[in-house]
Amino acid sequence: MVHTDGEVRVETTRSDAELVAMAASGSEHAFRALYRAYVRPVYWMAHGLVGNPADAEDVAQETFLVAWRKLPGMELAGESLLPWLATICRFQAANRIRRQKRDREHTGAHIDEAMASTVDVEQQVLGADLAERILREVEGLTPLDQDIFRLCAAEGYAYQAAAEELGVAHGVVRNRLSRIRTRLRTVVKEST
Repeated sequence: MVHTDGEVRVETTRSDAELVAMAASGSEHAFRALYRAYVRPVYWMAHGLVGNPADAEDVAQETFLVAWRKLPGMELAGESLLPWLATICRFQAANRIRRQKRDREHTGAHIDEAMASTVDVEQQVLGADLAERILREVEGLTPLDQDIFRLCAAEGYAYQAAAEELGVAHGVVRNRLSRIRTRLRTVVKEST
């Protein structure tokens, strides 16, 4: 509950669809909520595509800038915004890689051994496929498990903080998250 000038409001957790609609209407607060919910998974997807932290940060930021501009005309197909963000992220990563390659060709610069010069197409397809499998697996979880995964894995909540947010016991969060991680590890092992 939030107390403001003697008024009591109950804050509810909004669905992605509600937040998208609000953000599309110009609500920076709603967009920040979406950003906080998905910046980590988008960053790690970008990192898998571009191969280094600095470029991954840039690609993640570019992904959210593009998302902000495209939200007014966007209709959310499922319950999660993440698949749409993943698509934008893949395009932004591919654009960055092409731009870097073009810049290296035009400047005649030597390829930096520490930086990936190209993306292995097979690896990019496998990474995108793995991301889609993980998303499908997460979407198949119970609503409580989805909330636990979102809070702990995507938003970085500690067990106790997630438990308090969801109104469940610490052990419930710990045990369910352990099962979720095992389930997702199985998906990752099957795809490699």
